[in-house]
Amino acid sequence: MKRLLLIATLALGACMEEPRSGPQGKPLNDADRAECLMKGGSVGRGGLLPDEVCFLPQPDAGKACAKQTDCAGQCLADTRTCSKVSPMFGCFEFLDETGRTVGICID
Repeated sequence: MKRLLLIATLALGACMEEPRSGPQGKPLNDADRAECLMKGGSVGRGGLLPDEVCFLPQPDAGKACAKQTDCAGQCLADTRTCSKVSPMFGCFEFLDETGRTVGICID
């Protein structure tokens, strides 16, 4: 029984995530950070780049849309609503200026 407990403990220890040792990216400078926060944005990391970016809320977030020009940010194809923040990272589909669905991945 003790041997089984030891094996289980070792196996669980092997599953632990190691801390990141790669580049942590550069933070926004103080002026850009202050400007972002003043505009109601939030600072975070997005995509594959480890640098900090400013995520700004969009004035028409959640509004119904039929094409890209209906939104300040992106017109999301799956919900046909304007995106909540900009920039957006990852893979998603949006409606272009003609209303056609386009897939994109932004790293």
